[in-house]
Amino acid sequence: MTVKELDAAYVAHTYNRFPVEIVDGKGSLVYDEAGKEYIDLGTGIAANIFGVADEEWVEAVSRQLNRVQHTSNLYYHEPGAKLAELLCDRTGMKKVFFCNSGAEANECAIKTARRRAFLKYGDESHSTIITLKNSFHGRTITTLAATGQDGFHTDFGPFTSGFVYADPEDTEQLARLVKENGCCAIMMELIQGESGVTVLSREYVDAVLRIASENDLLVITDEVQTGNGRTGKLYAWMHYGFVPDIMTTAKGLGGGLPIGACLLGEKVQDVLTPGSHGSTFGANPVCCAGAVNVLQRLDDGLLAGVEVRGAYIREQLEGTPGVKSVTGMGLMIGIESVRPAAEVAAACIGRGVLVLTAKTKVRLLPALNIPMKLLAEAIDVLKEELAK
Repeated sequence: MTVKELDAAYVAHTYNRFPVEIVDGKGSLVYDEAGKEYIDLGTGIAANIFGVADEEWVEAVSRQLNRVQHTSNLYYHEPGAKLAELLCDRTGMKKVFFCNSGAEANECAIKTARRRAFLKYGDESHSTIITLKNSFHGRTITTLAATGQDGFHTDFGPFTSGFVYADPEDTEQLARLVKENGCCAIMMELIQGESGVTVLSREYVDAVLRIASENDLLVITDEVQTGNGRTGKLYAWMHYGFVPDIMTTAKGLGGGLPIGACLLGEKVQDVLTPGSHGSTFGANPVCCAGAVNVLQRLDDGLLAGVEVRGAYIREQLEGTPGVKSVTGMGLMIGIESVRPAAEVAAACIGRGVLVLTAKTKVRLLPALNIPMKLLAEAIDVLKEELAK
């Protein structure tokens, strides 16, 4: 049986896969079983932050793999401690809880916000968390409940209660929801990725911060996709001039290995205590070693390169035939196309370029260090397919 036949026979059918089997790669180039070459503008949905088989990252991961691959959180280890230090130093946050994915990081954020409120009020009277419509926070029962899209609120009920949803950019509605509900936090993606790469305005975010401050609510930013240099800053909130109370991240943090992190600010740094939360594989030494390598290399020069590449993509696509609009920041790009997005993606695959979709948009999440020559070649193909 071929790999595709084995997959069809034995893997749960939870994905509509593209008809490509990736077997090898280097940097922003990947190859299928027949040796066909593709320029990768998806990077495992923003996970392979420096592309495939990056030599420095492979060396860091391999060095740790040859020492000890796992210890559990009953013991100390250097990669986890070093990664926590780097994250706090680079963000101003105080403590870090490590887990395995973005959904788990968001679960930790939700638990932390609710536990702070419980410790403060002595009951569950202020347990509601406001999230935004069109948001996406994960696929567990609780993070699905936190997701502000009705389409995710079917089939798996009953869902976790305690979430209400605000329309993005509607400040008056947000203030009303806070008044009408016993709230503990406002949780938001500054760029809503899954629903179409929609950027929140500075004015709206400033209003969220003001309302949260007036009502002693925590501000949680979901940086699962936007984080780790993706937008041209280390984290997207840095574009908006504030520091959240809780921040979650995953995807690019591990450079291709599974790791999530929930960063806790001053208000909540001591909310979690022994036994209140945990994760067997959280802070896995190998994953942490990869993440340390990633963070150490996300310097000002690399972030400036992200902005240059993002500006190039927008410059090439805005106002060109077949393009209605281009949204996003840095190398997190959404393209509203005249031609159906799924059709554009399929055509690009046929021509050796891997792109993603997000609802009605074509989505681009290339490696942060993709060579300009390869990026230009891929964008030329994309422009031609968008124009058809």
